[in-house]
Amino acid sequence: MKVGIVANTGKEGASGALERLRGALEARGIAAVFEKGAAALLGAVDGLEGPELAVTCDVIAVLGGDGTMLNAAARLGATEKPVAGINIGTLGFLTSCTDDEVELFADALLSGDFGTSRHALLSATVLRADGSRMHFLALNEVVLARGQTGRLVSLSAYVDGELLNHYRADGLIVATPTGSTAYSLSAGGPLISPSAAAFVITPICPHTLSQRSLVVGDDTLVELAPENADEAPMLFTVDGRDCVTIHHGDRIEVRKAGQFLNLLRLRGHSFYEAVRQKLNWRGG
Repeated sequence: MKVGIVANTGKEGASGALERLRGALEARGIAAVFEKGAAALLGAVDGLEGPELAVTCDVIAVLGGDGTMLNAAARLGATEKPVAGINIGTLGFLTSCTDDEVELFADALLSGDFGTSRHALLSATVLRADGSRMHFLALNEVVLARGQTGRLVSLSAYVDGELLNHYRADGLIVATPTGSTAYSLSAGGPLISPSAAAFVITPICPHTLSQRSLVVGDDTLVELAPENADEAPMLFTVDGRDCVTIHHGDRIEVRKAGQFLNLLRLRGHSFYEAVRQKLNWRGG
């Protein structure tokens, strides 16, 4: 078995966590292969680019937090290999274990005692008024929001070609079940199980308080567009990473992508455990 390792090299404790993970894997006869950034942190020069790492290895381990996982998903490209998040700190929604549990992680790889959960991705296309197109993939969400104006903006949302609503808000979020625990949750959206075949459309600070999140099937085509030329340009972001200026006359199509991200889950570690821990849920 080969395990590819990606790391947030700017995170405090990353170097020590990398060393512990490499040691735990090699002690069990599991080969460790590093992405360029992780290799450089260890003083090596033989690191691989993300797509090559995904092709070469059987499992990908990502050291960092949920943000590192989002970036790693983009860097790895299309892959069905299991991806394990190892959080430097506390357990995250997207991570399999913490950096204190690398021995447990290595044992699970050796024995095969782990599961995977399949996470849907969003495919987003920006269609310019001049006919040009830009394509993006998102694990968490895409957002169309106001640009540099400090005022609310007017946006339209369509579902399968039918008008959903005209919004006056700071913006709109279209999130996967995975992304329901991120920006959408902060904006008042619902939590959705990762296995649910659904997306959620959540307005950001809407002017009308009756405008709430809407959960739609993941076979839905969602279209977003700015309504008022005087309020453009707006900003379109993908997983908080890619940022594109949207002008009046542009529109955005969002649908389920044709690929998934397979997250590795250790026994006893689940989405529901992460929800209880991260949201500090307690019984009566």
